[in-house]
Amino acid sequence: MNLDIIGDIHGCYAEFQQLTIQLGYDWESGIPIHPEGRMLAFVGDLTDRGPESLRVAQIVWELVMKSKTGYYVPGNHCNKLYRYLLGNKVQTTHGLETTVAEYLSLDTKQKNIFRQSFLELYDSSPLYQVLDHGRLIIAHAGIREDYIGKNNSKVKTFVLYGDITGQSNPDGTPVRRDWAKSYNGKALIVYGHTPVKEPRVVNNTYNIDTGVVFGWRLTALKYPEMELMSVPSTMPYVPEKFREID
Repeated sequence: MNLDIIGDIHGCYAEFQQLTIQLGYDWESGIPIHPEGRMLAFVGDLTDRGPESLRVAQIVWELVMKSKTGYYVPGNHCNKLYRYLLGNKVQTTHGLETTVAEYLSLDTKQKNIFRQSFLELYDSSPLYQVLDHGRLIIAHAGIREDYIGKNNSKVKTFVLYGDITGQSNPDGTPVRRDWAKSYNGKALIVYGHTPVKEPRVVNNTYNIDTGVVFGWRLTALKYPEMELMSVPSTMPYVPEKFREID
């Protein structure tokens, strides 16, 4: 299994395209296809805050649902957009407002097409991907070893939001425990969710969310080569969004 796993894109389509081209993908057909059959995988949070959320989500839908050349797991932002598109009451804040503004600018037919495709992508995708005979797990905010193979509400909260304590930081973001420090499983876990300036490698876990939407980089992990590749962001740099973790 030869995969290129991409961190949180958050609507940064230009960087997504640039990174895949750097990885050897060809966009001639309108979606990134690798001449040697490599496939793309996504750690979630395709949308929100960036300029082209709908375009990113549509490309991922085409890869996963149409051409069967991609793997996707939802992030917390994907989950919120999903609930919004279902008609549930959600607050259009923390970035969702940018995706909703894009969506509301569409005509009725375009709205229906996007809504149907995103709901299909979300409904068809597992909470986390177990790949390569259990050797690789892709989960948006990570996963504890004892949660692997389970899908209850506790696991869902962990996978979407991380190991949250129920308390909040001064900026309103949830306080999270550093689950990766106590992970000692054999499966490689690739995740995102918490922006870091450099990919964080701890105990067979890789955090590859390098904050492209906050002006830093978009990163991919080549598997099984375990090579990292990234491209710089075109977005304004927001230093306070990067948590320094020991």
